[in-house]
Amino acid sequence: MSSVSRKVANVAKGYKTKDGAGVSLLRVIGGPISSKSVDPFLMLDAFKSENPNDYIAGFPSHPHRGQQTLTYMIDGIMEHKDNKGNKGLLKPGMVQVMNAARGIIHSEMPKQVEGKMFGFQFWLNLAAVDKMSDPWYKDIPAEEIPEVITNDKKVRVVAGHYEGVEGIVKGLRVNPIFLDVKLSPNTKFSVDIPDFDHNSFVYVFEGEGKFGPEGYEKVVGDQQIGVLENKDRVTINDNEITPNKLDAVAGENGVRFLFLSAKPLREPIVQHGPFVMNTQKEIQQAFFDYQMGRF
Repeated sequence: MSSVSRKVANVAKGYKTKDGAGVSLLRVIGGPISSKSVDPFLMLDAFKSENPNDYIAGFPSHPHRGQQTLTYMIDGIMEHKDNKGNKGLLKPGMVQVMNAARGIIHSEMPKQVEGKMFGFQFWLNLAAVDKMSDPWYKDIPAEEIPEVITNDKKVRVVAGHYEGVEGIVKGLRVNPIFLDVKLSPNTKFSVDIPDFDHNSFVYVFEGEGKFGPEGYEKVVGDQQIGVLENKDRVTINDNEITPNKLDAVAGENGVRFLFLSAKPLREPIVQHGPFVMNTQKEIQQAFFDYQMGRF
Protein backbone atom coordinates (compact mmCIF):
# COMPACT_ATOMS: atom_id res chain seq x y z
CA MET A 1 0.00 0.00 0.00
CA SER A 2 1.29 3.46 -0.88
CA SER A 3 1.94 6.09 1.77
CA VAL A 4 1.47 9.83 1.91
CA SER A 5 2.12 12.51 4.46
CA ARG A 6 -0.38 13.37 7.10
CA LYS A 7 -1.92 16.81 6.91
CA VAL A 8 -1.54 19.44 9.62
CA ALA A 9 -4.92 19.68 11.33
CA ASN A 10 -4.21 22.59 13.66
CA VAL A 11 -1.59 25.34 14.07
CA ALA A 12 -1.37 27.25 17.33
CA LYS A 13 0.93 29.26 19.56
CA GLY A 14 1.23 28.67 23.29
CA TYR A 15 -0.08 31.21 25.74
CA LYS A 16 2.17 33.12 28.11
CA THR A 17 2.01 32.06 31.73
CA LYS A 18 4.17 31.60 34.82
CA ASP A 19 4.91 28.44 36.74
CA GLY A 20 7.12 27.33 39.61
CA ALA A 21 8.17 30.38 41.60
CA GLY A 22 7.47 32.71 38.70
CA VAL A 23 9.21 31.31 35.62
CA SER A 24 7.89 32.85 32.39
CA LEU A 25 7.03 30.30 29.72
CA LEU A 26 4.75 29.38 26.83
CA ARG A 27 2.25 26.63 27.63
CA VAL A 28 1.52 24.85 24.36
CA ILE A 29 0.00 21.44 25.16
CA GLY A 30 -2.28 21.99 28.12
CA GLY A 31 -2.84 25.50 26.75
CA PRO A 32 -4.34 26.11 23.29
CA ILE A 33 -3.81 22.43 22.44
CA SER A 34 -5.81 20.05 24.64
CA SER A 35 -3.94 17.05 25.97
CA LYS A 36 -6.85 14.88 24.81
CA SER A 37 -6.06 15.75 21.18
CA VAL A 38 -2.43 14.59 21.49
CA ASP A 39 -2.80 11.69 23.99
CA PRO A 40 -0.43 10.48 25.56
CA PHE A 41 1.27 13.91 25.64
CA LEU A 42 -0.09 15.81 28.64
CA MET A 43 1.89 19.04 28.53
CA LEU A 44 4.48 20.98 26.56
CA ASP A 45 6.06 24.06 28.09
CA ALA A 46 8.61 26.12 26.16
CA PHE A 47 10.85 28.52 28.09
CA LYS A 48 13.18 31.00 26.41
CA SER A 49 14.58 34.22 27.83
CA GLU A 50 17.81 36.16 28.28
CA ASN A 51 16.26 38.12 31.15
CA PRO A 52 17.19 36.46 34.49
CA ASN A 53 14.02 37.82 36.05
CA ASP A 54 12.08 35.44 33.79
CA TYR A 55 13.75 32.28 35.13
CA ILE A 56 15.94 32.94 38.19
CA ALA A 57 13.28 31.88 40.75
CA GLY A 58 13.14 28.42 39.16
CA PHE A 59 10.96 25.54 40.27
CA PRO A 60 11.44 24.92 44.00
CA SER A 61 10.60 21.59 45.61
CA HIS A 62 7.26 20.18 44.43
CA PRO A 63 5.62 16.75 44.01
CA HIS A 64 4.55 14.67 41.00
CA ARG A 65 2.54 11.48 40.61
CA GLY A 66 1.22 9.57 37.60
CA GLN A 67 3.38 10.81 34.72
CA GLN A 68 6.84 10.85 33.18
CA THR A 69 8.61 14.12 32.41
CA LEU A 70 11.17 14.78 29.70
CA THR A 71 13.18 18.02 29.68
CA TYR A 72 15.24 19.00 26.64
CA MET A 73 17.74 21.83 27.05
CA ILE A 74 18.89 24.13 24.25
CA ASP A 75 20.72 26.80 26.29
CA GLY A 76 21.36 27.37 29.98
CA ILE A 77 21.97 25.19 33.02
CA MET A 78 19.40 23.79 35.46
CA GLU A 79 19.98 21.62 38.52
CA HIS A 80 17.67 18.75 39.44
CA LYS A 81 17.40 17.40 43.00
CA ASP A 82 14.82 14.97 44.35
CA ASN A 83 13.87 13.17 47.54
CA LYS A 84 15.17 9.86 46.19
CA GLY A 85 18.74 11.13 46.36
CA ASN A 86 19.12 11.99 42.69
CA LYS A 87 20.98 15.10 41.61
CA GLY A 88 22.10 16.31 38.19
CA LEU A 89 22.98 19.30 36.03
CA LEU A 90 21.00 19.75 32.84
CA LYS A 91 23.26 21.50 30.31
CA PRO A 92 22.81 22.58 26.66
CA GLY A 93 21.87 19.69 24.39
CA MET A 94 21.09 17.34 27.30
CA VAL A 95 17.94 15.41 28.11
CA GLN A 96 16.52 14.68 31.54
CA VAL A 97 13.95 11.93 32.06
CA MET A 98 11.99 11.45 35.27
CA ASN A 99 9.52 8.69 36.04
CA ALA A 100 7.32 10.29 38.70
CA ALA A 101 5.08 7.20 38.86
CA ARG A 102 3.79 6.65 42.43
CA GLY A 103 5.43 9.80 43.72
CA ILE A 104 8.54 11.96 43.75
CA ILE A 105 9.40 15.39 45.13
CA HIS A 106 11.95 17.39 43.17
CA SER A 107 13.25 20.84 42.35
CA GLU A 108 14.59 22.35 39.12
CA MET A 109 16.68 25.46 39.77
CA PRO A 110 18.82 27.58 37.44
CA LYS A 111 22.58 27.41 37.98
CA GLN A 112 23.27 30.71 36.25
CA VAL A 113 22.54 34.32 37.12
CA GLU A 114 22.60 35.69 33.58
CA GLY A 115 22.49 34.57 29.94
CA LYS A 116 19.92 32.64 27.91
CA MET A 117 17.70 29.95 29.41
CA PHE A 118 16.02 27.97 26.63
CA GLY A 119 14.40 24.56 26.66
CA PHE A 120 11.29 22.42 26.68
CA GLN A 121 9.50 20.20 29.15
CA PHE A 122 7.05 17.48 28.15
CA TRP A 123 4.77 15.47 30.38
CA LEU A 124 3.94 11.97 29.13
CA ASN A 125 1.02 10.09 30.59
CA LEU A 126 1.44 6.70 32.22
CA ALA A 127 -1.04 3.88 31.75
CA ALA A 128 -3.09 3.02 34.83
CA VAL A 129 -1.05 -0.14 35.37
CA ASP A 130 2.18 1.91 35.54
CA LYS A 131 1.08 4.91 37.60
CA MET A 132 2.14 3.35 40.90
CA SER A 133 5.44 1.93 39.64
CA ASP A 134 8.79 2.90 41.18
CA PRO A 135 10.05 6.44 40.48
CA TRP A 136 13.43 6.96 38.79
CA TYR A 137 15.51 9.71 37.19
CA LYS A 138 18.18 9.88 34.49
CA ASP A 139 20.37 12.56 32.88
CA ILE A 140 21.58 11.97 29.32
CA PRO A 141 24.64 13.96 28.15
CA ALA A 142 24.42 15.80 24.84
CA GLU A 143 27.24 13.79 23.28
CA GLU A 144 25.31 10.53 23.80
CA ILE A 145 22.36 11.59 21.65
CA PRO A 146 22.87 10.05 18.18
CA GLU A 147 22.69 12.30 15.14
CA VAL A 148 21.98 11.83 11.44
CA ILE A 149 23.86 14.54 9.55
CA THR A 150 23.98 15.41 5.83
CA ASN A 151 24.96 18.57 3.97
CA ASP A 152 21.53 20.11 4.46
CA LYS A 153 20.08 18.54 7.59
CA LYS A 154 20.90 17.53 11.14
CA VAL A 155 18.56 15.21 13.04
CA ARG A 156 19.14 14.42 16.72
CA VAL A 157 17.40 11.14 17.53
CA VAL A 158 16.34 11.60 21.14
CA ALA A 159 13.88 8.70 21.22
CA GLY A 160 12.45 6.20 18.77
CA HIS A 161 14.01 5.53 15.39
CA TYR A 162 15.00 7.55 12.33
CA GLU A 163 16.73 6.12 9.24
CA GLY A 164 17.83 3.05 11.17
CA VAL A 165 19.26 5.04 14.10
CA GLU A 166 17.82 4.36 17.55
CA GLY A 167 17.38 7.17 20.04
CA ILE A 168 19.18 7.22 23.37
CA VAL A 169 16.12 7.74 25.60
CA LYS A 170 14.57 4.49 26.73
CA GLY A 171 12.18 3.56 29.51
CA LEU A 172 9.40 5.91 28.39
CA ARG A 173 6.32 3.73 28.68
CA VAL A 174 4.54 5.21 25.63
CA ASN A 175 7.59 4.61 23.37
CA PRO A 176 7.55 7.98 21.62
CA ILE A 177 9.50 9.20 18.65
CA PHE A 178 11.35 12.40 19.56
CA LEU A 179 13.47 14.10 16.90
CA ASP A 180 15.21 17.49 16.89
CA VAL A 181 15.38 18.42 13.20
CA LYS A 182 17.39 21.27 11.67
CA LEU A 183 17.06 21.88 7.91
CA SER A 184 18.90 24.26 5.61
CA PRO A 185 16.80 26.63 3.46
CA ASN A 186 14.35 24.85 1.10
CA THR A 187 15.49 21.37 2.24
CA LYS A 188 12.96 18.53 2.09
CA PHE A 189 12.48 16.12 4.97
CA SER A 190 10.37 13.03 5.61
CA VAL A 191 9.85 10.81 8.64
CA ASP A 192 7.76 7.66 9.00
CA ILE A 193 4.99 7.49 11.58
CA PRO A 194 5.01 3.89 12.84
CA ASP A 195 1.29 3.28 13.25
CA PHE A 196 -1.97 4.61 11.86
CA ASP A 197 -3.27 6.00 15.12
CA HIS A 198 -0.14 7.60 16.56
CA ASN A 199 -0.77 11.17 17.71
CA SER A 200 1.94 13.39 16.25
CA PHE A 201 2.98 17.03 16.18
CA VAL A 202 5.81 19.40 15.32
CA TYR A 203 6.98 22.37 17.36
CA VAL A 204 9.02 24.96 15.44
CA PHE A 205 11.56 27.01 17.37
CA GLU A 206 13.69 28.51 14.58
CA GLY A 207 12.56 29.79 11.18
CA GLU A 208 9.53 28.26 9.51
CA GLY A 209 8.58 25.35 7.31
CA LYS A 210 5.78 23.82 5.31
CA PHE A 211 4.38 20.56 6.66
CA GLY A 212 2.08 18.03 5.01
CA PRO A 213 1.49 16.48 1.58
CA GLU A 214 2.18 18.45 -1.58
CA GLY A 215 -0.73 20.72 -2.35
CA TYR A 216 -2.00 20.59 1.24
CA GLU A 217 0.97 22.00 3.13
CA LYS A 218 0.55 24.35 6.07
CA VAL A 219 3.16 26.82 7.26
CA VAL A 220 4.26 26.43 10.86
CA GLY A 221 6.47 29.24 12.15
CA ASP A 222 8.63 30.05 15.14
CA GLN A 223 7.01 29.21 18.50
CA GLN A 224 4.10 27.43 16.83
CA ILE A 225 2.86 23.85 17.15
CA GLY A 226 1.45 21.96 14.21
CA VAL A 227 -0.77 19.03 15.26
CA LEU A 228 -1.11 16.34 12.59
CA GLU A 229 -4.36 14.71 11.60
CA ASN A 230 -4.95 11.24 12.99
CA LYS A 231 -6.80 8.38 11.34
CA ASP A 232 -7.12 4.91 12.83
CA ARG A 233 -7.73 1.63 11.06
CA VAL A 234 -11.49 1.93 11.52
CA THR A 235 -11.68 5.14 9.48
CA ILE A 236 -9.31 4.04 6.69
CA ASN A 237 -10.94 2.01 3.94
CA ASP A 238 -9.15 -0.67 1.95
CA ASN A 239 -8.58 1.58 -1.07
CA GLU A 240 -7.37 4.64 0.79
CA ILE A 241 -3.72 5.66 0.78
CA THR A 242 -2.43 5.49 4.34
CA PRO A 243 -1.20 8.74 5.87
CA ASN A 244 1.73 7.22 7.75
CA LYS A 245 4.55 9.73 7.40
CA LEU A 246 5.25 13.45 7.63
CA ASP A 247 6.73 15.50 4.80
CA ALA A 248 8.28 18.91 5.43
CA VAL A 249 10.09 21.61 3.47
CA ALA A 250 12.19 24.28 5.15
CA GLY A 251 11.48 27.94 4.47
CA GLU A 252 13.82 30.47 2.89
CA ASN A 253 15.76 30.87 6.13
CA GLY A 254 15.73 27.23 7.15
CA VAL A 255 13.83 25.67 10.04
CA ARG A 256 14.45 23.83 13.28
CA PHE A 257 11.67 21.88 14.92
CA LEU A 258 10.84 19.04 17.29
CA PHE A 259 8.85 16.10 15.97
CA LEU A 260 7.04 13.87 18.46
CA SER A 261 4.75 10.92 17.92
CA ALA A 262 3.31 8.22 20.18
CA LYS A 263 0.43 5.76 20.40
CA PRO A 264 -2.48 7.09 22.50
CA LEU A 265 -3.37 5.36 25.77
CA ARG A 266 -7.09 6.13 25.51
CA GLU A 267 -7.59 6.09 29.27
CA PRO A 268 -9.49 8.56 31.48
CA ILE A 269 -7.36 11.52 32.60
CA VAL A 270 -8.01 13.36 35.85
CA GLN A 271 -5.38 15.99 36.58
CA HIS A 272 -4.92 18.33 39.50
CA GLY A 273 -1.68 20.31 39.27
CA PRO A 274 1.26 17.88 39.27
CA PHE A 275 -0.91 14.81 39.89
CA VAL A 276 -2.26 12.91 36.86
CA MET A 277 -4.43 9.89 37.59
CA ASN A 278 -7.49 8.09 36.16
CA THR A 279 -10.12 8.96 38.78
CA GLN A 280 -10.92 11.76 41.20
CA LYS A 281 -10.57 9.29 44.08
CA GLU A 282 -6.99 8.58 43.00
CA ILE A 283 -6.25 12.33 42.95
CA GLN A 284 -7.56 12.64 46.49
CA GLN A 285 -5.38 9.70 47.51
CA ALA A 286 -2.35 11.39 45.91
CA PHE A 287 -2.90 14.52 48.02
CA PHE A 288 -3.33 12.42 51.15
CA ASP A 289 -0.21 10.37 50.48
CA TYR A 290 1.82 13.52 49.83
CA GLN A 291 0.59 15.17 53.02
CA MET A 292 1.38 12.02 54.98
CA GLY A 293 4.96 11.95 53.65
CA ARG A 294 4.53 8.81 51.58
CA PHE A 295 6.21 10.14 48.41
